[in-house]
Amino acid sequence: MRVEKSALSEKQIVDDIREGRHEGQTEMVGRYAERVFAMIARMVPDVMDAEELTQDTFLRAFNHIDSYDASKASLSTWLCRIAYRLTLDFLKRRRPLVVSIEESEVWQTDISDEQLEAELSTGKEERIQRLKQLMDGLMPDEQMLLTLHYYENRPLDECAFIMDSTPHALANRLYRLRKKLYKQLQTKHDKP
Repeated sequence: MRVEKSALSEKQIVDDIREGRHEGQTEMVGRYAERVFAMIARMVPDVMDAEELTQDTFLRAFNHIDSYDASKASLSTWLCRIAYRLTLDFLKRRRPLVVSIEESEVWQTDISDEQLEAELSTGKEERIQRLKQLMDGLMPDEQMLLTLHYYENRPLDECAFIMDSTPHALANRLYRLRKKLYKQLQTKHDKP
């Protein structure tokens, strides 16, 4: 017996949920849960917490389906926006307050984009481990930006929608983050 994959469009899924039909909820979860969970799991290493946040994301989506606007974002991107906000709230409650201090000397250093890319994308295992450690020390929203843009290869306009920002502001922020990581890598590299 062959099981057909559902061919419901995003509009049909949303309409079903708005009308209280469980088929729409089942389809939404089946279609997008893996993606939402993967995004959350990059920020929340505990699997049970990530699963709970994924469930909370879908519950919030079901309860606020009337606020979804297909002209602003795809259903997947809208769900990621909900997951982003829930994950940030969760991380803020779980982590001690960390203040992101932008060291003035970092901004005074003139580093070209090419230098940054070359330094931050080298495949040396030690450098990759160091980058992971440095990312753990970033603010949750900084980690999420790097995750969305570099790990998930999302364009800046999608990242901007998810993070409630503008593509230009996020491009500037990415540049500053790369520069900050570069400086921290150099500091570690220069120490004996």
